[in-house]
Amino acid sequence: KKLMKLMTEWIDDEARITADKRKLEIVDRNKICKISLIIMYNMKILILCTGNSCRSQMAEGILKSLDNKIDVFSAGTKPAYIISSKAVKVMNEIGIDISKHKPKSVDQFINEDFDYVITVCDNAKETCPVFTGKVKYRLHIGFEDPYSYKGNEEDTLNKYRKVRDLIKTEFNKFYKNIFR
Repeated sequence: KKLMKLMTEWIDDEARITADKRKLEIVDRNKICKISLIIMYNMKILILCTGNSCRSQMAEGILKSLDNKIDVFSAGTKPAYIISSKAVKVMNEIGIDISKHKPKSVDQFINEDFDYVITVCDNAKETCPVFTGKVKYRLHIGFEDPYSYKGNEEDTLNKYRKVRDLIKTEFNKFYKNIFR
């Protein structure tokens, strides 16, 4: 919004500004002059899961680490009381601190508009949450739930690492496709 205000002040009154989710075009009526700028700070993304204690929290942390100009949130349909300590641990291993994250209910976001709502549940084993608020694009990028893995401490942490790495790979792809 600040950029659009500055651009409006900068160009002639004759110019027309049009904007979509990612580009701002300035077209002068007297001569064809087109400037395209990527506006990423406008993007608003909600990542959904059931408990909002592992996968969606890791995905939120990863997306935020890629670009602090986008607004990223995570929530669950049945939020846990606390975030998984193992999720916190494996995210710290890659330099992302999610220790202050708290599980949130999807209900607190229902009246907000989002560019993307992304479900991260493993739809083969569970029912994915549905967001009934206003959304431009809905995506599903499913991951196995590491919380349900039963094994010794090291095997369980390895399962979390595997899921974390898959989330990182898939959300890097998502980010590059959206903001290239």
